[in-house]
Amino acid sequence: MDWGNVTAEDLIDALREVDWSSPPRPLSEFFSRFTVPRSYAKWSSRLKCNLYYYRTNYFILITVILGLGFIRRPLAIVAAFLTALSIAFLNDSFAGSFSEKATRTVRQFSPHLAAKMRPPLTPVIRGRPSAKRAIFICGRPRWVFVFIFATVSFILWFVSCGLLTVLWALAIGLLVTILHASFRTPNLKARLNTFREEFRAVWRNYSEL
Repeated sequence: MDWGNVTAEDLIDALREVDWSSPPRPLSEFFSRFTVPRSYAKWSSRLKCNLYYYRTNYFILITVILGLGFIRRPLAIVAAFLTALSIAFLNDSFAGSFSEKATRTVRQFSPHLAAKMRPPLTPVIRGRPSAKRAIFICGRPRWVFVFIFATVSFILWFVSCGLLTVLWALAIGLLVTILHASFRTPNLKARLNTFREEFRAVWRNYSEL
């Protein structure tokens, strides 16, 4: 795959739709080989490839850096958790998995309530959905949960006075991520993983026809 032709919007869409439940790459692979890119095109292609391939490692790295900055601010830790959860809800795979597990748990105590948490059915016309499939969490539109968690986290950030701390920690985490993605040489596994994700995307589009 030519990552040089992939735009930032394409990368964001791919990260939003891809499954984030995959385990992180081994540390021996994560810190294996580093080289300086020879040109801007090589750097741009390498950056996008590594951000996609090592996405779980970078997420854990940023989370650890944020956690270290909030050791003395317990309320800020809760705010950071709610912020991360609201961002994670933007990922289709995470939102669907979270809704399914929450509904399954509620069904053990109240089957009637669990039935109300099911997403509404999408009308089908001539074998195709009449509109683009919307994402629901526990029977409610996704944006409702994103708005609630983001609002509560913002209030907690304001009360804990930890907004400046999270900005510094987030800046450091993003800087480390960009530096690693810029100098980590993509290996064969990264390229094979890219081809596999491309095949899944093509097959998904074909199955929807």
